[in-house]
Amino acid sequence: MADQCDLCLLGLIILSSLLTGTSEVDDAHVFISSGENVHLSCNNDLSDCTSTTWIYYNRFRHSGTVELIKLGIKKKDTERHERLSLGSDCSLNIKNVTEEDYGFYTCQQYVNDEQQTDADVFLHVLHVSPSSSSSSSSSSSSSSQTEISPGRSVTLSCQLYSGFFCDYWVHYEGLHLLWVNQAGVDLKTDSRYQILFSSDHCIITLTTTLLNEDDNREWRCQLTHRNQLQASVRYTVKYSVSSSNSEKKSSQTTAAAPTQGPADTASETEVSVTAGSLFRVIVMIVEMAVFAAPTVILLQIICARRAGRKDSQHPEEIEMPTILQ
Repeated sequence: MADQCDLCLLGLIILSSLLTGTSEVDDAHVFISSGENVHLSCNNDLSDCTSTTWIYYNRFRHSGTVELIKLGIKKKDTERHERLSLGSDCSLNIKNVTEEDYGFYTCQQYVNDEQQTDADVFLHVLHVSPSSSSSSSSSSSSSSQTEISPGRSVTLSCQLYSGFFCDYWVHYEGLHLLWVNQAGVDLKTDSRYQILFSSDHCIITLTTTLLNEDDNREWRCQLTHRNQLQASVRYTVKYSVSSSNSEKKSSQTTAAAPTQGPADTASETEVSVTAGSLFRVIVMIVEMAVFAAPTVILLQIICARRAGRKDSQHPEEIEMPTILQ
């Protein structure tokens, strides 16, 4: 029965914050980017924090309230107790905020078992999650973004995690989500980027095809409330080492192929000339050998005949010459 009363009380607090003046919205709402540290004030009026209790409620994640700190002592049975601490002013400090930390926080302080203060804080978390896919239709998308390289299509989703309806914030509280470049220029003005906003879940997406010059490029998702910047999440494009090396190799190959240095050209010409001269010498020797062979044979025959005639004049010295086969 007590839990049901607590839930009803929290529901009334949330409803009243939506329907009352704007000063309560300014004082009770904290906007933070994921990965940062946040400080939730307790409006402490006591000398110490031994009677301080912090309670967390998120109707989308828990069925009831969760005690984070009870009477100045941190509860260790919560899933995020390592990131929580109690400040000297009894404030609640959360390190490395995640999108799961959004919700409703209440600080209660007691003196002689009587509640003295009750501070309510609504924590809203801005978070960016990337997903990339190949430009070809055969490749599937990957939310881990392990292969980011030029030519791939990347989609960045920036979402405001909040326990309130986004339509209310946009239409009545002047909430605005946008993607900007490093100079702070709205990327909606650049046709290269496709920007879509959904008020159903407070999500704004950026979709583009990566270029070679996008390496180390920074995009920012900004949250403004009544034209005042409340939170900003940066996303920097980082190409993998393998894709960078392959691009360098391809560019070096393309650049080196068409041109050669003067020294290389001269050495190649010298080698080709030397090889050509040697080949021509060999051809000349072969040609001379071919044409000289019949002449040598004819001279041998003439010499043999003359020797035969001399032998016929001196029979006693006749010796049969060797006939050349």
